[in-house]
Amino acid sequence: MRFDKRTLALYAVTDRRWLGEKTLYSQCEEALKGGATFLQLREKTLDRQAFRKEALEIKELCRRYGVPFVLDDDVELAAETGADGVHVGQSDMEAGKVREKLGRDKILGVSAQTVEEAVLAERRGADYLGVGAVFPTGTKSDADDVSFLTLKAICAAVKIPVIAIGGITLGNISKLAGSGICGVAVVSAVFAQKDVENAARLLRGEIKRELKV
Repeated sequence: MRFDKRTLALYAVTDRRWLGEKTLYSQCEEALKGGATFLQLREKTLDRQAFRKEALEIKELCRRYGVPFVLDDDVELAAETGADGVHVGQSDMEAGKVREKLGRDKILGVSAQTVEEAVLAERRGADYLGVGAVFPTGTKSDADDVSFLTLKAICAAVKIPVIAIGGITLGNISKLAGSGICGVAVVSAVFAQKDVENAARLLRGEIKRELKV
């Protein structure tokens, strides 16, 4: 699976709270059709067997679209299902240990909110950083704010790609221009929308215009 900073332009993070009558699989396919360039499967409530089945199905979907597929937090399941990688937070398994478990060929994303955390994650083997919350967000109530200046400082301090996350919408992407990020991670801006495919398409267009990626 091809992975470089271009594949991080529109990073879609799943959330089943807005499924309605749809399946998560169908929502993911809509997002991919609309232009999502990366997909993270995040599940907090499914039992292990259901999560594994879902991960295997959506992994194959992403393969069809040529888009990297990672799991949120679950290093063991990522290895077991053959996902392209995993994304971990500061309170999850330490990046160096994740790299040992997954090997060099898997994608490792790490959340960071300070320059120190970012530099350490890069040193320990992270392939990219997710930095936020850059705007207020209802998706993660425990997310701390990261200022534009901090975001810009993190981008300048590391050589690996950086994406912004947290409260990002079609209307505020332009406020992130000039920070040095190579893309944005979104949850509700895609998956809470009635027309997921069109939401992704509009976001992808705005990212190209404002972030030049």
